Order: sequence, then structure tokens, then C-alpha cells
Amino acid sequence: MDRNEALKLLKEHVKTKNLIKHCIATEALMRKFAKYFGEDEDKWGIAGLLHDLDYEYTKDNPELHGLKSVEILGDKVSEDVKNAILAHCGKKKRETLMEKVIYAADPTTGFIVAAALIRPEKKLEPVDVRFLMKRFKEKSFAKGANREQMKSCEDFGLTLEKFYEMSLDAMKEISEELGL
Repeated sequence: MDRNEALKLLKEHVKTKNLIKHCIATEALMRKFAKYFGEDEDKWGIAGLLHDLDYEYTKDNPELHGLKSVEILGDKVSEDVKNAILAHCGKKKRETLMEKVIYAADPTTGFIVAAALIRPEKKLEPVDVRFLMKRFKEKSFAKGANREQMKSCEDFGLTLEKFYEMSLDAMKEISEELGL
């Protein structure tokens, strides 16, 4: 499956504009980290783009989240992409690098968006790593962004600062598409 097919599939199953933007942001992070680690950028990007494919079907039944995505995808994507989708929501133990990265990346996009939205400009450009690290320590800020999940970047050899730096760069590269 190429990106255009994946994006079309995402838009067939996800109608919420902000959720589509979250998936596009997660794709950007996954591509950035794939490049950094010398992995397949397209494959990692597809995993990021489709990781919440089933969210609107499963939001009231979180025990099905990820499982329904894998069912929808069938044989359209590789097993490692399906495993990454399952791992991002805890339906599979995180074993591969892609599984570990998507797990950490998922809450990070929302955390970075929240950081941009509290700025007067409501843009990503003025957000920096120092600002993110300060917000990380504030438990009341972006409560839905799981701190332990983001900090799991250490499981694949990155400090939280480096992880935020790369994540922020990835999102700034697509800021127009995100409307930020």
C-alpha cells in the first residue's frame, strides 16, 4: 500500500479532522525516526498514518482498538505494520524498533499540538525543546499525553530531549498541513 492509498483509506474510516491531523503528524514522526535509524520510511510512515484507523469505531470499546484496524487492513499491509499498530495501543508486546517508536510517538503529537496551542501565535514555529521539557513536568498540562509512554523513547536509545527535538522538527516540516 502506498501513501495515497493509505490516506484514502484513513479518510474513508476517520471523519474527525483533528484525528486525521493526528495520524498525519504521527506519520511524519515515524518517517523522521525511520530515516534516523536507517529503516524503511514508507513502511514506518504507513504504520503512523494508519495507527488509529479504527478509533472512531472503537472509542467506546478501547479493548477493540487496534484489533479492528488489523481486521480492516487484512493483507493490504505487512505483518510488521500490523504489529506496530497493535503495539501502539498495548495489544502486543513492543519488541521491534518500529513498535517501540510508534508507542512513544503516538502521545507526543498531541503533546506538541497542545504546546503550540497555548502559545499566543497558535503555531509550532515558536515552540522549542526547552518549552516542551518545561510542560512535560506540569502534570496538569496535556493530561491525555501519557508521560511514561513518551519517556519510553529511552527504550530505543534517545533521551527525551532528543526525541522531542526530532518530533518537533518532523511536525514543523508539515506545519501547513497541520494548520499550525
